[in-house]
Amino acid sequence: MNEQLVSFAFAILKSSEDAEEVVSDFFINLWVKRSTLRTLEKPKLYLFIGVKNQALNQLRANKRSLPPQLDDWEIRLGSVFFNPEELAISVEMVKKIMTAVNQLPPKCRMIFRLIKEDGLKYAEVAQLLDVSVKTVESQMAIALRRIRSCLEFKNEFPEIHSLLTQKK
Repeated sequence: MNEQLVSFAFAILKSSEDAEEVVSDFFINLWVKRSTLRTLEKPKLYLFIGVKNQALNQLRANKRSLPPQLDDWEIRLGSVFFNPEELAISVEMVKKIMTAVNQLPPKCRMIFRLIKEDGLKYAEVAQLLDVSVKTVESQMAIALRRIRSCLEFKNEFPEIHSLLTQKK
């Protein structure tokens, strides 16, 4: 989970050091406030929103005039949306999937990654990115349509193609 949060912070800050610092600071603040925290229904979403807010605060502290727009966030994909060992997927398959995902527009790529890799639900992504659920749905539809349109991908990897088409 820590790597996912650092990757998400990196997408906002575009600096590995700042991203790691933001996530560390967030967890330190969480630890300090642990006695006043209530039970959370969606702890994963809480962590992502907390890191997003901490990253935006870091941008303000660095005296950057405006936080970057969602389309400007850089995405670092270590994997696409699954653990390759668990699914026994070859390196070649992973490369093809990553190529297809990396060719998506930035907004689609971010939403696809949060849903498929990080396991967030559509409503959680909408809340996290301050967009409507309909926007998330349409961006996922665009992402899935573009990935599915790759006939070579569909024919070579039908089992992965079916995973991509599952809606959360």
